[in-house]
Amino acid sequence: MHHRVAVVGVGWSGFRQSTPNVSYKELIYQAAVRAYQDAGVDPRRDIESFVSVAEDFHEGTSIFDEYTPDQLGAALKPMHTIVGDGLHGLATAYLMIRTGQFNLVAVEAHSKASNILTLPQVTAYAQDPVLNRPLGLNSDFIAGLEMNRYLYESGTTREQCAAVVVKNRRNALNNPSAPYGADLTLDDILNSPPYAWPLSTREVAKHADGAIVMVLAAEEIAQTLHDHPIWILGVGWCNDSASLESREWGSLPYLSQAARMAYRQAGINNPLAAIDLAEVDDTYAYKELQSLEALGFFQPGEAGRLTEQGFTLPDGDLPVNVSGGSLGWGNLLDATGLARALEVILQLRGQAGLRQIDGVEVGLAQSWRGVPTTSAAVAILGN
Repeated sequence: MHHRVAVVGVGWSGFRQSTPNVSYKELIYQAAVRAYQDAGVDPRRDIESFVSVAEDFHEGTSIFDEYTPDQLGAALKPMHTIVGDGLHGLATAYLMIRTGQFNLVAVEAHSKASNILTLPQVTAYAQDPVLNRPLGLNSDFIAGLEMNRYLYESGTTREQCAAVVVKNRRNALNNPSAPYGADLTLDDILNSPPYAWPLSTREVAKHADGAIVMVLAAEEIAQTLHDHPIWILGVGWCNDSASLESREWGSLPYLSQAARMAYRQAGINNPLAAIDLAEVDDTYAYKELQSLEALGFFQPGEAGRLTEQGFTLPDGDLPVNVSGGSLGWGNLLDATGLARALEVILQLRGQAGLRQIDGVEVGLAQSWRGVPTTSAAVAILGN
């Protein structure tokens, strides 16, 4: 059994609103080539197994792992698909190595959202087929309901949610991979057209295309492959109720459970003291605040006030989504979680360019699979 696992290679491509010049296979290939160069490995010779993160409804095909071996260099190698978020794929590869059966595993996640002509309808198909789907509820409408309940229970204001958008879109200006960077004001957000009350248009992350590939290695291999291996200190995940009628609306108990699992593995008792940087879900602006509270960084109702005060700015006490998050980097569908982990890894390596935070030693990446799921994952990474 291997006791420690590290990320030794990362590669990415795309991160644009639309990529009509390349297919999803070309995006994955470009990301894979960069990841393998970063790790110094030949996938055909060195990597023992591969994980692909994909949703058949998004891809328009079933048994999706049959469509990815060629561009990953995985022909005639073990490969399987995780139908979940990118962090679930990272956790899967991590656990595969921990068993002692594998030394090197690659994980891939991607988005070609621009190819999906009826994406809202496809997403809505995830709702409970008996109780919810017949109502024809738009997914963003459900998010609006959750936001309204969160504001009511926590005392958070719309201005505090808007402050998340201002921060993340401004952070994205320092991320050359982020297509949605902008210098906005609170009034720009609050006066943007209504989307799904109380959500406004600018509080919803726009979709983007992109691919991310990571190479994970057992400790004995990691230290020979890379000068700066990034250690996976803990992973956690949890799924709550799938139906809208039997879940919490104002809080995220499933995320709290996932965080506790990851903290326990990493030996963390006080996340605010132990973690230097966090990349958390901001598919909708309010979700960043809700997630920070569920992760145990703040008490319920505190995240909005502290965000207004600059606590989560890049130069604040807890930098959050310095990459720009999904609001600035784009909603990458099932690759979103890997994008959060990618930013943490670059920060831990000191390779984040203009947005680099000094003294980062431990970072947290968190993901949510989106409406209508109550599915979250957390990864703690350290250098």
